[in-house]
Amino acid sequence: MLIAGSRRPGLDRISIIDPSTEQVIGSVAKASAADLDEALAAAEAGFRFWKREATAKRAEVLIRAASLLRERIDEIATDLTREQGRVLAQSRLEIALCAETFEWFAGEALRNYGRILPARIAGARQMVVPEPIGPVVALTPWNFPALLAARKIAPAIAAGCSVILKPAEETPACAFALGQALLDAGLPKEVLSIVFGDPGQISSHLIDSAVIRKITFTGSVPVGKLLAAQAGRHAKPCTLELGGHAPVIVAEDADVAAAAAISAIGKTRNAGQVCTSPTRFYVQQRIRDEFVERFAANLNGITVGDGLDPSSDMGALANERRLLAMQDIVNDARSRGAEVVTGGNRIGNRGYFFQPTLLTSVAGDALAMQTEPFGPIAIVSTFDDLDEGIALANQSPVGLAGYAFTRSAGTAVRLQEELEVGMVGINSFAVSHTEAPFGGVKDSGYGYEGGLEGFAGYVHHKYVNHVGG
Repeated sequence: MLIAGSRRPGLDRISIIDPSTEQVIGSVAKASAADLDEALAAAEAGFRFWKREATAKRAEVLIRAASLLRERIDEIATDLTREQGRVLAQSRLEIALCAETFEWFAGEALRNYGRILPARIAGARQMVVPEPIGPVVALTPWNFPALLAARKIAPAIAAGCSVILKPAEETPACAFALGQALLDAGLPKEVLSIVFGDPGQISSHLIDSAVIRKITFTGSVPVGKLLAAQAGRHAKPCTLELGGHAPVIVAEDADVAAAAAISAIGKTRNAGQVCTSPTRFYVQQRIRDEFVERFAANLNGITVGDGLDPSSDMGALANERRLLAMQDIVNDARSRGAEVVTGGNRIGNRGYFFQPTLLTSVAGDALAMQTEPFGPIAIVSTFDDLDEGIALANQSPVGLAGYAFTRSAGTAVRLQEELEVGMVGINSFAVSHTEAPFGGVKDSGYGYEGGLEGFAGYVHHKYVNHVGG
């Protein structure tokens, strides 16, 4: 743990497993109630002076920390790959994006303007003054352990909040690397604490505390709803990014070869363990066979192996749970009449490696259609006209990201307007950029990360009506 600038070993430890070898490569401390109380006390004290710190100073700390992350990128990215399994190039990109995130929110801190309203009476001043919302609890998962933490830490610190970060126990090294970079950059030690342990115990203890003023969580829909209910009992605001089951509409006028190639890369990024990962492919009937053939060929061309091997295109799944889940999804689909066009099996017997998999003729009640696979599994179904394709895409209760491949400007505009998602990619799976809002609709949660909308989640706006001298 990292509490008030001090590393704490803890009384109990949690093992860290390398998903490529299944070997124990380390351990991380498990927080006690006393540890959490100490983190809360630090957050309360840190907020009292950090909220008064000059905005330029907050920005300076973030910019300096970004520079340190870039200097340390090789070490941090290697640790990320060893803990999480993805290929090293993707780990390096994630750390680079963390640095970019720190820098962007440093700039946003300097743009945190209030405003003067036209006075109703002579001699009065009517003002809107932005203020930091208060100490924040940030809960992050293992799939992007550095970037998802940076998206929460950076705007909070930029706004003047203190933070208690609870990352995933499986991938602690990145969280410590972010924290150490910030401390080395001059962040006061009380402003950021990092704790690990039992997720239910930690979230309950921290959310119930009167110190905490905001909760931000990335994870599953069921857990997000539980946290929202708990926060609601205390009238505390939440930002919830709860994942998706992203649809992809491939219209008959699309560039089929390009769509298939891009889809194979998008589906296997981070072994499909991405909340915006394309999963439900709805392909117009006339081009269905060509798309399936090309998509399968591209998936077969993906080299799966140890993430530290530069020849690997896709690494291991992050943990044994995901490996078992992939096997369950494929077996369930098969039992309901689905065709496994390619993949569908574990690779070897050591490490959590799974073949990039393409399923067709998947029943609507199959597990693959009802839950987010969160792995390298793609499903192809067909539609006749665009009305049907849109209806199929929107039938899911979640709505984080949606995609389409088309060369028609009219089709693109219609899909932008009618897909029930928070983000839309046309001929691209890139919907996550530092300067843009990231968030969903329906069961995918509420609030935003990224962009000025993400910064706004850590600020409240005080109205001041000053009459007389």
